[in-house]
Amino acid sequence: MDIYWYGQSCFKIKGKTSTVVIDPYDPEFTGFKSPKDLEAELVLVTHEHKDHNFTEIVKGEPLIISGAGEYEKAGVSVVGIKTYHDNKSGAERGANTIYHLIVDGVNIVHLGDLGHNLTEEQSSLIDQTDILMIPVGGTYTIDAEDASKVVSELEPKIVIPMHYNASFQARSDVIASDYKLTEGKAELLGVEPFLKEMGAENLEPAPKLLITKDKLPEETTVVLLSKCN
Repeated sequence: MDIYWYGQSCFKIKGKTSTVVIDPYDPEFTGFKSPKDLEAELVLVTHEHKDHNFTEIVKGEPLIISGAGEYEKAGVSVVGIKTYHDNKSGAERGANTIYHLIVDGVNIVHLGDLGHNLTEEQSSLIDQTDILMIPVGGTYTIDAEDASKVVSELEPKIVIPMHYNASFQARSDVIASDYKLTEGKAELLGVEPFLKEMGAENLEPAPKLLITKDKLPEETTVVLLSKCN
């Protein structure tokens, strides 16, 4: 399968027989350019904020999933797990859904805008994790330190950081942690603090992740994706 990152928490997962888009955003809200040629059989929405729920940008007639439960379409199985966008049981920013999906036999977990450490029950519902998409920019989600704890807990094979200051990709000559980017009302830190926590500094971003079940690494590996236009 091919995995592409479009900034914020938006991914396209293109499998052998189906495509999944997660958290498509409103370009006017994020300041990013509109993603090109998004077409899918399934669209997953982790929560109802404009930088995560702009489903009309996705072409085709996709099944739109926006909450906890079990779903299946086009050979893709999805489990949605209720969590929160903050560490106050949703009192500040509401609910958030973690999605565990299986595409081409690979277990992919997208944490959305997770704002707290996982409970034992939530971790047990997530189950096996081959690829983990995790927010690391802090402010409105978990930060680099808490993100590294979640990684240790879930023990994924591949970790893809998301929801951070994407200017790190465009300004490789600076340390991203010294920058803040205003997206809507969110000031997000760069990816560098998380890479440091994971002992993965100086990673070169890749345009996509090409992966199959038999090519998963034995030890946890951080993959940094460049933002697609």
